Amino acid sequence: MEKEEIVIDNSNYTHYVGVKFNLGAKAYFFGINNIELNIGDKVVVETARGTELGEIVMQPIEIAKYKSQLGLKPVIRIATDTDVKLHENNLNDAKTALSICEQEVANLKLDMHLISSEYTLDKTKVIFSYVADDRVDFRELLKVLAYKLHTRIELRQVGPRDKAKMIGGLGMCGLPLCCSTFLNEFDGISINRAKNQMLAINIPKLSGHCGKLMCCLKYEDDAYTDLKKNYPEIGKEVFIDKVRHKVGAINVISGTVRLDNDEGFVFLSIDDYNKQFNQPHQNNNNKKFRHEAK
Repeated sequence: MEKEEIVIDNSNYTHYVGVKFNLGAKAYFFGINNIELNIGDKVVVETARGTELGEIVMQPIEIAKYKSQLGLKPVIRIATDTDVKLHENNLNDAKTALSICEQEVANLKLDMHLISSEYTLDKTKVIFSYVADDRVDFRELLKVLAYKLHTRIELRQVGPRDKAKMIGGLGMCGLPLCCSTFLNEFDGISINRAKNQMLAINIPKLSGHCGKLMCCLKYEDDAYTDLKKNYPEIGKEVFIDKVRHKVGAINVISGTVRLDNDEGFVFLSIDDYNKQFNQPHQNNNNKKFRHEAK
């Protein structure tokens, strides 16, 4: 039986805009109808969590240019001074709520680490984000928090990468973490990427603040894959002046190939290597290489 295709209809909007929340890195799209909005404007929007206050980060775009398959939620209104003041008060109250939650987590001896708390604009719900290694039974915690905070409670478990994104920090490059500035999604980063880039497999040095392999390992991975297509495989045997050599290492940055022999090793540029060993008529008497004895 074929799956029925779900058609999302956003035709009830004339335009869409990008909105960010609480200085977050990711912009979310919302639909609007004939509202004049500019970058920097504060707006009240409807989200999956409730009503929230955000900031416009892109000019309105015609709805015909919207290509995503996701349905758009609406921009309810341009934020008033009352909305902005309420949002500021909610930020302060969220800090108090976080302290209360931390105390109750300690009292109940729950194995979870709280990261943040947020109120929706109308204060009908408070969302606590936390990390935990295992599943946490927080039923008793929910009862206590509902009694003390007098609102709906949502406990949201996040992964270590999300934690780093929320907290931020400086990477080993000296710049703010990619996840807290521009990365919106986390691709799977495997140790094979490090091997492909011929990096020393030192897990602590290859790990980011989150304890996982650094996201930046993917940035140059495709370039290394393409460059290595022009290089010989490690262990391949070739002969120079009837002396057997094995490809011991390659360096795509310097463009060199190291050939090992019983007496030592020699370096060839990749161009010279390909001229000597990848042509139909090999000329193994070419002396354009640097020799180093063991």
